[in-house]
Amino acid sequence: MNSNQPAGSGSPLNPFAVLVLLLVYAALWFGTLNYRHLIPSDEGRYAEMAREMLASGDWITPRYNGYKYFEKPPLQIWATATAFHFFGIGEWQARLWTALTGFATILWIGFTGCKLYGARAGYLAAVVLASSPMWIIGGHINSLDMGLSAFLIAALCSLLLSLNTEDRLSARYWMWCCWICMALATLSKGLIGAAIPALVFIVYSLSSWDWRIWKKIHLVSGLILFLAITTPWFMLVSQRNPEFLEFFFIYEHLQRFTDNAHSRTGPIYYFIPLLIIGFLPWLLQLGKPIAQAWKLRRQEQASQWMLVCWSVAILVFFSVSQSKLPGYIMPIFPALALLTGIGLDQILGGKNTLPNSWRIQTIFFALLGIVGFFFLSTISQQAKPDEIVAYATYSGWIVAALCALIDFCLLSIWMTRKNQGRGLQAISSFAIGIFLCCIIAGTGHETLGRAVSGVDLANRVKNQIPPNANLYSVRILDHTMPFYLGRTMIMVQYPDELEFGVMQEPEKWAPTLEDFIARWNQEPDAYALIVPEQIAELQALQLPMQEVDRDARRVIIKHPDPKPSLRQ
Repeated sequence: MNSNQPAGSGSPLNPFAVLVLLLVYAALWFGTLNYRHLIPSDEGRYAEMAREMLASGDWITPRYNGYKYFEKPPLQIWATATAFHFFGIGEWQARLWTALTGFATILWIGFTGCKLYGARAGYLAAVVLASSPMWIIGGHINSLDMGLSAFLIAALCSLLLSLNTEDRLSARYWMWCCWICMALATLSKGLIGAAIPALVFIVYSLSSWDWRIWKKIHLVSGLILFLAITTPWFMLVSQRNPEFLEFFFIYEHLQRFTDNAHSRTGPIYYFIPLLIIGFLPWLLQLGKPIAQAWKLRRQEQASQWMLVCWSVAILVFFSVSQSKLPGYIMPIFPALALLTGIGLDQILGGKNTLPNSWRIQTIFFALLGIVGFFFLSTISQQAKPDEIVAYATYSGWIVAALCALIDFCLLSIWMTRKNQGRGLQAISSFAIGIFLCCIIAGTGHETLGRAVSGVDLANRVKNQIPPNANLYSVRILDHTMPFYLGRTMIMVQYPDELEFGVMQEPEKWAPTLEDFIARWNQEPDAYALIVPEQIAELQALQLPMQEVDRDARRVIIKHPDPKPSLRQ
């Protein structure tokens, strides 16, 4: 443990109890991956890209719906395609990388906390992250944000361990691990994997006025490791696709940050509500460790202050960006969890007791769960006529989630009665209630998400479409149907986010509705995906078509069946 960092005196953990809790948590974390079908847009997009990569055998040039797709590097696509290869194509395989990286980060934070602040602080940090609503949700959605966050946090933890290790050889190895994780973060989502750690390092140096730290990062050997990992793919994809470099570095990085070309703008405070909701159960525990970090910031290798700089720098960086999505601030939560674990450890002290403020907080969340029952009716008010049953079913899941929250909050309150030295158990109980509430509510979303996914329509029609027949997507990019149909579609008129891809291979799409009609008339075995509102327009244009099947959001059409000839 770093002697410069404060820590509670700690009470011994029960290794067996911790192991059992970890195994049960892992079973729930991974066991729910296959319950929900994929929903637009990220889940369908990245699952389909991995399916196409596996089907084509081209592991260098990423494609989406058959078109070149250079918005992000391919590390997660490689991992998912590998999962498809070994375990088959399905929902849990598509989410496996996200779940693994999210779960591994919980362990990383726990390990780092143990090494720097003691076993109890590490355990509490892991418990806090494992019960943070945004981390739970992010770990069960197939998007790139969790993988990026995992490697960024691994880089941060490696940096902290390196700076707080007296053995010079171990310090070098940890720093090299930091550089390797930065490289993997870069292959996960681009240059942000290196830019964020660099930004945090600068902010930390300025705010603590610690410049000697730059001598400890092994810049030359670290850069060699970083480039050895990242350069091969960038060189190969650029050789095969000369247009890659300009699109990736200029459009996807510089323009994404400086203008609103991606239509993902938001106010400067966009991430504040997300941060509050995503870390809500533990917000009250943050004040003391942050204040303490400020006081200790001028000490050598002030790890707590590094965590604060990490959180603030990321929040400010993405707040001023012109491109905003909820998952962008995901890397903040593990740092906040480690800070919270430190604070909780100090609150428990040697007697393992909690102050009265903890009981008030837990009572608040129990009451919050009770109040939630009075708003169940508002869930069904959002339903369309064909979704009333689904929304009613989802209300049942919400009831179960609220009951879990209330029960474990009450258990936590009972454990803190008369300060019987069960503070650690009370915190664990509260965390279990938060986790179960989130995981139950998230898993139950399948009652709503199944219709959005389009899986039922896909299952009904995919065997009717001949393997060699063209399938058109008219003015719509459906992010899940290509995956569930197991085939790509030809875009018509509106390329959506595939604009760059269709411009590189214009022969692979129909730029106007007239082009589509001409091709349709020449391909009697073609099929098309449209939205219900397009039927009247296509009928007015006298497009020969016959409805194959539909759901509430999509319609599959084909050429009319030939009329049987009359016998003479």
